Amino acid sequence: MYLELLSPAKNYEQGREAINHGADAVYIGAANFGARVGAANSLAEVEQLTRHAHLYHAKVFATVNTLLFDTEVEEAVWLMHQLYNIGVDAVIMQDLGLLECDLPPIELHASTQTHNASLERIQFMERVGFKRVILARETSLEQMREIRRNTTVDLEAFVQGALCVSYSGQCYMSQYLNGRSGNRGCCSQPCRSAYDLYNQRGELLQKGQHLLSLKDFSAASHLQQMIDAGITSFKIEGRLKDMGYVKNVTAYYRRLLDDIMAHRSDCRPASSGHTELYFVPDLEKTFNRGFTDYFLQERKPMATLNTQKSLGKKLGPVIKIDGNNITLRSPEPLTAGDGLCFFNPKGELEGFLVNRVGGNTFQPNRMPGGLAVGTLLWRNHDQAFEKQLQRRTSSRKVAVTATLADTPNGLQLQLLDSDGCQAAASIECTKETAQNPQLAQEQTDKQLRKMGDTIFQTSEIHYRLGGAYFLPSALLGDLRRKAVAALEEARLAWHLARRGHSAPLAERQANTTPYFETAVDYRANILNQQAKQFYRRHGVQQMEYGLERTLDYHGKALMTTKYCIRYELGCCLQGKNAKPDKLHIDNNDQLYLHNNKHWFGLHFDCRNCQMLITAEKIPLKTK
Repeated sequence: MYLELLSPAKNYEQGREAINHGADAVYIGAANFGARVGAANSLAEVEQLTRHAHLYHAKVFATVNTLLFDTEVEEAVWLMHQLYNIGVDAVIMQDLGLLECDLPPIELHASTQTHNASLERIQFMERVGFKRVILARETSLEQMREIRRNTTVDLEAFVQGALCVSYSGQCYMSQYLNGRSGNRGCCSQPCRSAYDLYNQRGELLQKGQHLLSLKDFSAASHLQQMIDAGITSFKIEGRLKDMGYVKNVTAYYRRLLDDIMAHRSDCRPASSGHTELYFVPDLEKTFNRGFTDYFLQERKPMATLNTQKSLGKKLGPVIKIDGNNITLRSPEPLTAGDGLCFFNPKGELEGFLVNRVGGNTFQPNRMPGGLAVGTLLWRNHDQAFEKQLQRRTSSRKVAVTATLADTPNGLQLQLLDSDGCQAAASIECTKETAQNPQLAQEQTDKQLRKMGDTIFQTSEIHYRLGGAYFLPSALLGDLRRKAVAALEEARLAWHLARRGHSAPLAERQANTTPYFETAVDYRANILNQQAKQFYRRHGVQQMEYGLERTLDYHGKALMTTKYCIRYELGCCLQGKNAKPDKLHIDNNDQLYLHNNKHWFGLHFDCRNCQMLITAEKIPLKTK
């Protein structure tokens, strides 16, 4: 079983570093139709990244995962052909209308935006021709096992990164508020805003809390279980994150997966090359809001009610304040330039910078008014760690065996890599017998091991020579460079040949497997005629257009979430999370969120353990 570590690529540079830090695949947006408008790239950049990845037999997946209006479908199809032509391995897509179009024979992955939250949905995706399904973030380990038992499609799951509070593909709040659709790549993240919570009597229950903002997801302690449940691709979220995040998180999960595979003969990495790290990765040292394993096992509190900002790494409590000096109890050393933060007596996150350090005592750039002895401090900017990440932090090499042999008119250098790819280069030369054979061989060895900035590292050298020759360094260097270039091309050709194993799209177009429902509403996200045709071909008799087209929000769920505000506040209607200090919310209370003149109703579907959020046009008379 091949295990794939899948990392985000905001651009070519970050994608290259993700590969260099051990990613088996990266996902990147092209110029249009990627679900992150701030992470678009030209075809030339995508092609450049594709070549670099393929040298390691790693893969590149392009995101064409927004919903499309009728006027955009043709351009999206053209883009997918271009991506196929430049060697991209797969396209991640959301709009099912594209399956009605003349697509290239490229591998298709069903985006998490296609709401892959049920077994029947995933089975349908497999039957209409998707090679891979990206599971909803809310999928539990138990559900993963059930899905694996009842499907054969490749399964990809998130392991790290920011969480959308709504089921992916089922959030329309940003579209409702300001016309910026998450389904079209430009979400304004209203879930990160602060809200007031009211009941139907207009009583204020919570003020200015980030009631829809979740901690970041981390499945680092569950990788073994996910592998056993049938997951083979482990996805890191973060196409809008910075380079340090990509390096750090990719390296962290590379180490975890390598440790697992070192003790499991049934697993191996999906790409090649050994990654050496020049730093110690630490998830808490880059952007994070604290961590939750979400619904992998059992439901638990998971929101960051007091802030939507990064907390970083917990350091420890303040034990002394003397004038402008603050002493901290922590095993973590501080550095001038660090950014520290804490929750002040009002429950607000407050931050400051470290100016000077002496042991565990430091001077801030300003003395925070709410700081007191006993206050816990976090470091959300680690100056030393960030500087370290700005330097070269990894090296990824593929082992090769070199064989230098005689030819009638000169020499040939054969290279065989650890994946079985081989190439050779020859050069005409005069072979002069060495006066000092031992020294001559040492100099030849040295030249054949000089792989420099290439992806290769010479592990063994063999000689098939008629004698000991004195060979000039320039001659050997030229021969080595030609052989390396030939081996790189051989590896690229090998990868391209394997990509050709994807099933032709014609098989998908002929497919008429029935959809599991005969009627769909706005949540099917139909914006174009091809999407209507797709559902009709698969037996759907009644359908609605999506909200981005109708703009009819009346009575519609703007968010459908497995996260529940009642549960988070200790007021679960099923009594599953009662807190001693819970808010006084009656079971029959209707709850509302309020933010910036907007009102939203909360509806609790306890049978399915879900919460729905709707728009309310008539404000409450608040108290």
